Amino acid sequence: MGANSLDDVTESKVLLAEYDRLKEEQKTRIGFRDNLLYFTLAAVTAVVAVTVHSGQPQLLLAVPAICLILGWTYLVNDEKISDIGCYVRDHLGPRLGELSSARGTVFGWEVYHRNVAGRTMRKRLQTAVDLFTYLVLPMVCTIAFWCSPTAPSPLVLTSLVQTLALALLSWQFLRRAE
Repeated sequence: MGANSLDDVTESKVLLAEYDRLKEEQKTRIGFRDNLLYFTLAAVTAVVAVTVHSGQPQLLLAVPAICLILGWTYLVNDEKISDIGCYVRDHLGPRLGELSSARGTVFGWEVYHRNVAGRTMRKRLQTAVDLFTYLVLPMVCTIAFWCSPTAPSPLVLTSLVQTLALALLSWQFLRRAE
């Protein structure tokens, strides 16, 4: 075995170790992202229950704040998950393929699962769920606050700022869905 072969073997091992670490990070981020959705729904339910019990509609303005923070965190994690897949597909896999002289695609799953029938529809449905959770629910709470007879003026301004921020977050969700 020549020096180049040993270098190639070493580089292959390094690339495989990088792949393992990236997939572990991706798996962790997927779990975290998915749990954010459940946590958001639980937090919104809790705020609505406390609001109904206390009769203080201004508490509903906590929902847009919760959805903005958790929605942005969800979006950032989703972007990193996709970035890892893209890196593996476009850089790591081809480089490992060159080193191993592999015939066919290395890490074929990274390409295969993107071409499965129904993927586009599932992505659209997921975007709809994301928009419902991070835009519709907080806007329903905001509108309920606006319709309450005791909506204090300074909080109305706060709710308008939150509405603008929710619109920006929604635009980011729609942009990612393309």
